[in-house]
Amino acid sequence: MSNPIYNVLFLCTANSARSVMSEGVLATMGNGRFRCFSAGSKPSGRVNPHAIAMLDTIGYDTTQLRSKSWDEFGGDDAPKMDLIITVCGNAKNEVCPIWPGHPTSAHWGYEDPHGETEEELRASFEKIFAQIQRRTAYLMSLGEDAFAPERIKETVRSVAEFDVEAA
Repeated sequence: MSNPIYNVLFLCTANSARSVMSEGVLATMGNGRFRCFSAGSKPSGRVNPHAIAMLDTIGYDTTQLRSKSWDEFGGDDAPKMDLIITVCGNAKNEVCPIWPGHPTSAHWGYEDPHGETEEELRASFEKIFAQIQRRTAYLMSLGEDAFAPERIKETVRSVAEFDVEAA
């Protein structure tokens, strides 16, 4: 029996940084086990150049990235999502659409990238990107049983508790 491939939608309000970086990191590190997407409740209309720069460091193809509404994933022709993961506090607290198939949801929170100078902003993006990578590496370290259809819900929700600050 082959391993299932899970469709994952990462949500953040603007879909310009954290959700986009999460999409790229899991798609890259997920060993073909995940098809990843990202969207926002109030898309900004552009992906932050710092997010693109971070994804470029891991070889993720950023040519098709765009800031988009979560409405694109609610229609009949949209991919059926297995997992919905919010990555910012605003998206976690918003009333989400009723997703077709009632996918499992979890919150993997990251702070909003910020900085008064370009150097501070770049450093903030690097910090958050490293946190996303650590959480994703932890997920991928859990072993085959963690990805079984009857366990994936528990697995994804438990990963939310992983300490992303640890080195």
